[in-house]
Amino acid sequence: MTSATSQKPSTRRKSSKVSFLSSDLGGVGSLFSGLIRNQAFAEPVQPFALGRFSLPFWASALVVLPVFVQAPWVRIQPFTSCLFGLVLLGVGVITNAIAPRRGQDFGALLVGFSGSWLAGSLFWGWLASHPLLHVPVEAFALPLAVTGLQTRWRLGCAFYLASLLGTAFTDLAMALTGVMSLWPAVIAASPGEASILLQDAAAFVLKPSSLLMVGSMGVVILQLVQYCRRRSDLTAPPDKAWSVAAAVLFTTLLIDGLFLSLSLLAPEMSGLV
Repeated sequence: MTSATSQKPSTRRKSSKVSFLSSDLGGVGSLFSGLIRNQAFAEPVQPFALGRFSLPFWASALVVLPVFVQAPWVRIQPFTSCLFGLVLLGVGVITNAIAPRRGQDFGALLVGFSGSWLAGSLFWGWLASHPLLHVPVEAFALPLAVTGLQTRWRLGCAFYLASLLGTAFTDLAMALTGVMSLWPAVIAASPGEASILLQDAAAFVLKPSSLLMVGSMGVVILQLVQYCRRRSDLTAPPDKAWSVAAAVLFTTLLIDGLFLSLSLLAPEMSGLV
């Protein structure tokens, strides 16, 4: 009885100390909780960071790269362009295997990009005069990409599938506006004649009916971009694959607009001449 009684004051003293500390540190606790909440808001950006740029930035850069590098290269040396696609594949696999986490993400992205690069080299190197084969050739790795969405290569598969979808929309718009019928003639023509044909094709797109069709395709792509971004935000942390897909689709739309402008104003810079 005596020992039990003597322990009560001690217990009360401990509880009073705890309450005192908790009240005294209340401001600090609020500070830390505020920092945690702010970090939670900032967290969606951090997993995408790769160096000083984000994964969607690099995905967009990889969409732009073929326009300025692959297009002139494949016209001169299609075989070496194909070999470079294999080099990209090897670099991506090795980077994904040995690099830190952020480097692994970029390695997976390179693997997906290598598929798009290799398909583009095959088509533009040897089959460019057959526009109906464009999407089938670009889709050569479609089964692998679909099954790879559930693996460590999810980012690369998302890049490849979004790039393929953007290509399909572009070719569909060309077919519906009638521009695709001019494609073989542009490819077979001399540089001077090709420039004139490209300007004619671009002017054809500017007709009201064609503009309506192209504008509708653009709206559909923008809706897909918004859908991908919403899907990315549904998880915590955000799903990087959906963000990469959104960046690829949006950049594809910008590239199509750039190609149309170049075809009108400077056909020799469009990549087809």
